[in-house]
Amino acid sequence: MPVFKAPVDDTLFILNDVLGYERYMNLPGFADASPDIVEAVLQEGARIAEEVMLPLNQVGDQEGCVRHDDASVTTPKGFKEAYKQYCEGGWLGLAASPEYGGQGLPYTLHTAVSEYMISANLSLLMYPGLTQGAVAAIAEHGTDEQKNKFLPKMIEGKWTGTMNLTEPHCGTDLGLLRTKAVPQGDGSYKISGQKIFISAGEHDMSDNIIHLVLARIEGAPEGVKGISLFIVPKIMVGDDGSLGDRNPVSCGSLEEKMGIHGNATCVMNYDEATGYLIGKENAGLKAMFVMMNEARLGVGLQGQAMGEIAYQNAVAYARERLQGRSLSGAKFPDKKADPIIVHPDVRRTLMTIRAFNEAGRAFMLWTALKSDIAHKSDVEADVQEADDLLNLVTPVVKGVLTDKGFDHAVMAQQMFGGHGYIEEWGMSQYVRDARIAMIYEGANGIQALDLVGRKLGQNGGRAVMAFFKEVGDFCEENRNNEELTLYTKGLKKGLNDLQASTMWLMQNAMAKPDNAGAASTDYMHLFGLVTLGYMWALMAKAAVEKRAAGANGKEEFLAAKLLVGKFYMERIMPETALRKTRIETGAETMMELAEEAF
Repeated sequence: MPVFKAPVDDTLFILNDVLGYERYMNLPGFADASPDIVEAVLQEGARIAEEVMLPLNQVGDQEGCVRHDDASVTTPKGFKEAYKQYCEGGWLGLAASPEYGGQGLPYTLHTAVSEYMISANLSLLMYPGLTQGAVAAIAEHGTDEQKNKFLPKMIEGKWTGTMNLTEPHCGTDLGLLRTKAVPQGDGSYKISGQKIFISAGEHDMSDNIIHLVLARIEGAPEGVKGISLFIVPKIMVGDDGSLGDRNPVSCGSLEEKMGIHGNATCVMNYDEATGYLIGKENAGLKAMFVMMNEARLGVGLQGQAMGEIAYQNAVAYARERLQGRSLSGAKFPDKKADPIIVHPDVRRTLMTIRAFNEAGRAFMLWTALKSDIAHKSDVEADVQEADDLLNLVTPVVKGVLTDKGFDHAVMAQQMFGGHGYIEEWGMSQYVRDARIAMIYEGANGIQALDLVGRKLGQNGGRAVMAFFKEVGDFCEENRNNEELTLYTKGLKKGLNDLQASTMWLMQNAMAKPDNAGAASTDYMHLFGLVTLGYMWALMAKAAVEKRAAGANGKEEFLAAKLLVGKFYMERIMPETALRKTRIETGAETMMELAEEAF
């Protein structure tokens, strides 16, 4: 059975020493999450992940979900009980508003705990994950009546939520959707149409499922300007919150998928189902984007989490598997062969995964902290800065961390040789499960186009210029610190490459938009390389300062941090130059060749 140990010490180092978590105690919810509370929450979340979620991961993969003749769906053995434990522990509402039954703790803490649980069982965690996104959308755009009716039960976990966008003929281009909404004169609508790829669309773990459905009201404009968002409950809800009759919404079939078998991915049929408008007419995308942006950050976390558990299993196997001798002589002469971890290519592979994973965790928590500031600070300048950066890096979080999460699952699988291809070892599941994260919530090519086509130029480039300044200031402030020279020089070089590539895009996007589009994925990964390099620079500075102040038994931990960070800066960070070259010289050539080929 695969192994997993939640990286609690790593998380605490990032929160306390790198991000300075205690500096934000003036924000709502942070005062209730003092450092000792944070550590206790992380430890308990780790226990749930390791003892409750992990043992069910292969069970979910092997059993999958089952649709019955009455269109009901049952989840794999043990899922229902594990979900009940998750809800009873208050995990679903950890960062939700206390006004509706949540604990109101920081989203940053929610993100940290969620990584552990997603690593342990991605399919199971998708059920509450979709619910949390639906809660966010209703909380921001719903009426008081809608909030009071739906949010308490959803935050408690008694009811779950979904996001219904995609249709058989319509994916990212939602302006093509055909699902229609007919007003009934009493404030409700009849929703008719079919949605596909609906995660957690039907299951047996909650008493009700609250679907958020995009549809077009009769007579509304064509395209995205005519889309509205509706709350469509599986079972009708009375004014007093009681459950009534079944709404005519059903699971037509379950998708046969490559991975995430433990999550019910459904074809959903709406046959004049009763729905209620959320937000304004023809402004559905604005309301849905609250859920979509939360989901994109969550999917980035999935990529991070899959890379982490795949890495842990690869390291454990590499330490035990005996094969060959070290090139520099036997390292374990008392054994018939050395463990494969002594071999250079194995070490290169494992260090590459680890270097990305540790920086990726810092990136996720840094982003989550920006979200907390954007939503909770009462200082307008801080809110603007945090919101700008959050919007800027969301496509980078989603695109880069999921691309790398899949790559790293494959690299970790390779460490097992033939055993990696055999189901009982579990590595195949990580590869299959990780693959979907690159696709849903906007395929990664779309994320790159969003970054280049929308985010860079927003507000005159205010967000990206602020990011450049933040990273540049760090390099300047620390350039005379000899212990950080490796980091500041490497980071500054990467930042220069990113700034030059940004300028190239700005100059070419209008005149040759195809070339800018062709360069967008390379640019997104260049941005990711620099951001992760910045995370390593922040971690290195924290490690140096903590060591100077007295490591308090963390000497080995801090030394390892600096070594892995050095590997990133020396081995991985120079890739920014290659990306810059591909952006500035390869985009036009690629488009010319493609023009002739196609």
